[in-house]
Amino acid sequence: MSGPTRHMLEIDDLGPSGVADVLALAGRDPATLARTLEGQGVALVFEKPSARTRNSSEMATVALGGHPVYIQGAEVGIDVRETAEDVARTLACFHRVLCARVMDHGTLVRMRDALDAGGVDVPVVNLLSDRAHPCQALADLLTLRQCFGVDGARDRTVAFIGDANNVWRSLALAASMAGIPTRVASPDGYGPSAEDVSLVRSFGGDLTVTDDPAAAADGASALYTDVWTSMGEEQERGARLAAFAGFCIDEALVARARPDAVVLHCLPAHRGEEISAAVVDGAGSVVWQQAANRMHAMRGLLAYVTGHGAP
Repeated sequence: MSGPTRHMLEIDDLGPSGVADVLALAGRDPATLARTLEGQGVALVFEKPSARTRNSSEMATVALGGHPVYIQGAEVGIDVRETAEDVARTLACFHRVLCARVMDHGTLVRMRDALDAGGVDVPVVNLLSDRAHPCQALADLLTLRQCFGVDGARDRTVAFIGDANNVWRSLALAASMAGIPTRVASPDGYGPSAEDVSLVRSFGGDLTVTDDPAAAADGASALYTDVWTSMGEEQERGARLAAFAGFCIDEALVARARPDAVVLHCLPAHRGEEISAAVVDGAGSVVWQQAANRMHAMRGLLAYVTGHGAP
């Protein structure tokens, strides 16, 4: 592959043209990309477990003719048995792509920098960190395009209701680069940082920040939420449940959106907390379509970071 290594630690590493290329590749017939990773490995390092990320990454690798290797955090012991840099250097000896789901975003940065410093052309892909969830954001864009069309999605507002966390950050950046307006409604203390707001808007995105979920939902074409208490935050559960009271995407909130609005959730869902059972299991829910798109988006991403451009 000529040019710099195509790492993706956050969605904006791809840039607007890269995002467009990945989504185009995701939409291709898998058979046309079947030999992309033939005879090559893809390392999948998981410091945190995940059903969707593991299955989508493994099956995407297989669809490209590659061999996925699932590696639990204890097997490599990042910064316990070996430094993050040495783990990256070791795995790069065997694999064409290094993907990792980590506790600390800085781990990915160190892996990338170590490989770049050594002139090793092995892309590092963020499967999730405390800062970003770019693979989810790619699947989200793919889902919105399927629902509203490539051009139609640009006229549809996406309202994220809940914690302005890693999922929101990647979604907002991706939407901004794709020209999709977004809103985020969070209780006091859980909203986006000024730095993240500035970064999202730097791509020309129309972003509205509020603490009123009803205002965010009014006339929106898509309502999106995530769990209020993520893995590793269990000790905060009581405080979070109290803070997010009134931020559940329920039938009343959906009624404020457009009649053809869809509902998204990156899963797992806690029915009765951030989303009602009637909504997540209702006619407007596209969460399973969204989950399936994790595999298609990952297939497009792996093809892209290993050198493919737009079809």
